[in-house]
Amino acid sequence: MEFFEKLGDTIVNVGKDVTQKAKDVSGIAKLKLDIKSKEDFIKEQYIELGKIYYEMHKDEPTEEQAHFGQIKEALEEIERMKLQILELKGARKCPDCGAEAADTAEYCSVCGAKLTVVMEENVSEKTADIDIEIEEEKEV
Repeated sequence: MEFFEKLGDTIVNVGKDVTQKAKDVSGIAKLKLDIKSKEDFIKEQYIELGKIYYEMHKDEPTEEQAHFGQIKEALEEIERMKLQILELKGARKCPDCGAEAADTAEYCSVCGAKLTVVMEENVSEKTADIDIEIEEEKEV
């Protein structure tokens, strides 16, 4: 019987050890997740501080001016690409609120601003482009 008691005690001790190891692993995973969450929070704060600093000093001569120029160029390129996307979608940007509106819309569905002026400009630009193409074809 003593053998079975020792075996039972050993099984109980091993079970306790396994349970403790599982708790430890779980605790470590939770702590690592908490650390990652805090690191992400700090990264977001750095980004926000950088944006604030950029907005405050973008027009001043500073040591960071080269970075400011690169940011400005990247922002301008992003804006150009967004306009290309709108053009490909057959849409345009509302001049008042910046919402996307169909080329054929007369009013913005978000703010209600009248869009016909923008449409007329687009039509006149397209007409001018067509006139240029016709003139080029006549020359050939």
